Formats: sequence, C-alpha cells, structure tokens
Amino acid sequence: MFRPIRKKKNEISPEQAEQLLLHCRRGVLAVNGEGGYPYAVPINFLFDPENRKIYFHGARAGHKVDALRACDKVCFTVYGGETLRDEAWEPYLQSAVVFGRCRLMESGPEATRRLKQFAMKYYPEEQLADREIAASGRAAQMFEITIEHVSGKEVQEK
Repeated sequence: MFRPIRKKKNEISPEQAEQLLLHCRRGVLAVNGEGGYPYAVPINFLFDPENRKIYFHGARAGHKVDALRACDKVCFTVYGGETLRDEAWEPYLQSAVVFGRCRLMESGPEATRRLKQFAMKYYPEEQLADREIAASGRAAQMFEITIEHVSGKEVQEK
C-alpha cells in the first residue's frame, strides 16, 4: 500500500526515522483539504514511541478540523539531523514521513494527560505548563495520529 523509498542508498532505518520523531520539535501535517487541494500546516507535536502515536493540539474548529472530519488520512513529515561530514557546504539532512489516521480526542483525562506530556516537551518548567493548561487547556483540541507507516531518508544537499 505504501511506496518504498525509491533510492535505497538514501534510506534510513525505521528506528532512525523514529529517533527523528522523538527529537524534532516541529513537523508538517498534511490533510485532504477542501476542493481536492491538500492542506499542509506546520505543527508542534509529541511522539509516543511505545504506542506509535503522534499527538498535537489545535483549535476546536477550522480548516484542519473540518478536513479531518471529512477524511482521517494524514501525512506527517519531520526533518532535521543535519550533519556535516566531508565539506562544510554539503550537509546531510534526514527526514521521516509518516502515514496514518488522525482522530480528534474527546475531552477528558486521557486528552488532559497527553496535553500535559505535550506541554512538557516545549515548556522549560512544569509550573509554566500547568499555568498555561489551566488558563487555556479547555480551549485546546487534542489530536492523535495512529501511525500506519513510517519511512526515512538521508540526503546530501549539493
């Protein structure tokens, strides 16, 4: 169902791709938008490697929510892991592409727990995260991507 990496020499292992998901701070979520146009938006996210899920938050209404209610299939991409090996002007860059299904989480203990985990990835102190969740958490919609396929590659930019 999912295409393999075309240039096998550029492919990284699924474990390396998951390491990118663990350590990158931002990615791009693509959904099937209105009128057949794709809609891709940068998001902050949290990867749960044990359950192979990705979590993020957003507004309870809008283009992304409407698109996900119409079709739950998504593509999510992260990139990073830039390294210099031979010459400074030829960096290597890694990327991971995830295909999966995204659902809007119901408000409740599980969504609140995931929101807190998500916040702790980005906030320097737990007290700051707790304050923000107390002030704005009820307005946040949590989303959960169940990963169906992940692949990654490393290319040299030259």
